[in-house]
Parts: sequence; structure tokens; C-alpha cells
Amino acid sequence: MKQTRAFLFAVFALASASARADFDSCLAGLQGRAQSAGVPAEAYARATRGLTPNDAPGFLGAQPEFSTPIWDYLAGLVDEERVADGKAARRAHAGALRAAAQRFGVDVETIVGVWGVESNFGKNFGWRPILQSLATLSCSPNRRQDYFRGEFISALRIVAAGDVDPAEFKGSWAGAFGHTQFMPSTFLRLAVDMDGDGRRDVIGSVADAVGSTANFLRKAGWVSGQPWGFEVILPQGYSGPSGRGAKQPMSSWAARGLKRADGEAMSGPSAGLLLPAGRNGPAFLVTKNFDALYAYNAAESYALAIAHLSDRLRGEGPFATPWPTDDPGLSREARREVQTLLMQLGYDLDGKADGVMGTKSRAAIADFQSRNGMARNGRASRKLLDALRGR
Repeated sequence: MKQTRAFLFAVFALASASARADFDSCLAGLQGRAQSAGVPAEAYARATRGLTPNDAPGFLGAQPEFSTPIWDYLAGLVDEERVADGKAARRAHAGALRAAAQRFGVDVETIVGVWGVESNFGKNFGWRPILQSLATLSCSPNRRQDYFRGEFISALRIVAAGDVDPAEFKGSWAGAFGHTQFMPSTFLRLAVDMDGDGRRDVIGSVADAVGSTANFLRKAGWVSGQPWGFEVILPQGYSGPSGRGAKQPMSSWAARGLKRADGEAMSGPSAGLLLPAGRNGPAFLVTKNFDALYAYNAAESYALAIAHLSDRLRGEGPFATPWPTDDPGLSREARREVQTLLMQLGYDLDGKADGVMGTKSRAAIADFQSRNGMARNGRASRKLLDALRGR
């Protein structure tokens, strides 16, 4: 047995050493490309010294906007708590938001909507070192490797220019950072200095972050004064065209029997019909401004979350048509209750009831479901919460 363990340890050590050698070799191979992009050799050496791979590749393909039912996705991103926090952020940073809106022609509520969805108004930047994550993704086999190499070099340029303190350069596993989670290449193209201190700082300056976001949306095609769209009610048995890209005049949609959910007249620019959960769920006519939101992170559920949060900040209510499910998603407050009840039953969640359904929370939910005759999927839902409350 001891010999077997020793053999396995030796194999693991050799594999680790080989992986580290491959990683170091990859970084050395990227130095020439970085220097061609304007990163001095000394700056490259300083930034990459001591870098080791992290767990970033494990998150590829697992983004919630693509892997989560849309009613779960929106329930956590646009709940009463986030609406209240968004209104507070709007009041606290009214001057910076107003300046960004006036300069770039994007309304305050939309800017705040992006801010809220991306980082919960600056509360969730992410904790992974950006250079480490992007170096790992650049040197690990994956279909987006070349993209991440470009982002890695962009991140090195940001550090070399002094726009970001390397000690504070932290964010998501994919390399996004700051209040509104810019990727490094996006920062280089579109970040602006709104507070006049000579730096483009989307981490430490709310003014720079919201101004940069508004600049992004304007460059993505945002049309000042136009809505992103609105919810509509489909006629019974609707079988006509749909799709964000299949835009038609409002008169055409009205002729097909579509009506605004709020009862207002069907007017505005050409729009496409978005059916995020099919014809039995909420339906929306979306304009070019929705496409600008989509450009921020290419997922329709993501763009809809920002659009809906911006409407809620304007005083509008929830969607009129319910999602086509008998087991809807939970707000963050309800998710925290799920975690609290699980811990009361003895599940180990590290003492955290933070509303984030991580690995331990999902595993605990799955175990509880199995023990109580429920479908084992690890999902925090209304039926799960009701079952936990009944214990």
C-alpha cells in the first residue's frame, strides 16, 4: 500500500512539474507578441514573475446566462432587493450618472441596470487575479485560447500603463473587472476618464466606470431617447415570425394582433419579437437598444435582465405574463433562506447564507431532494423552499 501511494505521488508530482513547465514555456512564447503590442520586456517579466495556473478553465461553458433556466436567472438578478439597492446607488452617485448620461446619450436607469447586473453595484467584483486567470486560459487548450491570449496581452498593457494597481487587478474567472466588468480589450478601446484625475479607473472610480459603460453602449448602437422595447401579449395561437433580428415596423406587429402588456399604444421604432421561454411565456418587442445591451455580453437573458432592471428602476412592475413553469425561481432573499434551512438540517455550507448557490449549496440541495422523494437536480426553487419549510 505504501509503495502504491508513493508511486501515485511520484506520478502526480511528475505530471504537475510537466504542466508547470508547459505553462512557463507558453508564457515565454507569448512575450514576443506582448512586446509587439507595446508591453516592455521589463514590464512583462515583472507582471508574469511567479504566475501559476488557476482553476479558470473549469468555468468554460458554465456561464449561468447559458446554463440556467431564464426564470431562475432573472429571479436572482432582478429582485426587490436589487431594485432597492439600485435606487440607492442612483441617489448616491447622481452627479456621476447624470454626467455620463448627458455626455453619451444613455439614460441613467440603463447605466445603473448594467452596474447592478454586472457587480451588484460594486459589491461583487470577483476575487481572482486577472493576470493569473488570463494567463491560465491563454496556456490551456480551449476553443477560445487565441481570444484569451489577446485579453491577456491587453491586461498587461493596462498594468504597464499604470491605469490599474496590480494588487487590485482582480475580477471574474474570464478576466472581467471593475464596477461594470469590462474585459481588458474593451477597457483599452472604450474606458474614459470621467473624474478628471488622468487615469481611466473602472475599479476605484464610479464616475469612470459608469461613463465607460455609457460610452460602450453608445458605440454599440444605443439610440438616445428610444426604449429597449416592452412586453407584449400575443394573440391566441400566434404562429408568426419571431427572433431579435427579425425586426419589423410596429404597424406590422399590431396587424398581427400583438398588444402592449401595459395597454399603451403600439408605437416606436422597428422591433423584433423576443420569446425567451417560447410562445407560452413572456414576450417582448425589442429595438436596436436591446441589441446594444446584448453586445455587452452576448446572451439574450443577460440583456433582458438589464432591460427589466432598468424598467423596475423607473417604477415599472414585474412582467405581466408568468414564466411557463410550476416551480419558479427564487429571489436572493429566498435563496438565503434555503441555505439557512439546509444548515439547520446539518448540511455543511461553511456557515454561509449568502444567496449564492455554489458547489456545496447545490450538493446539499441534491442530497435533500434525494432523501425527500424530489427530482435530484440541485436547483433552488419554490418547491424546494416549501419542502424545507415543512421539515
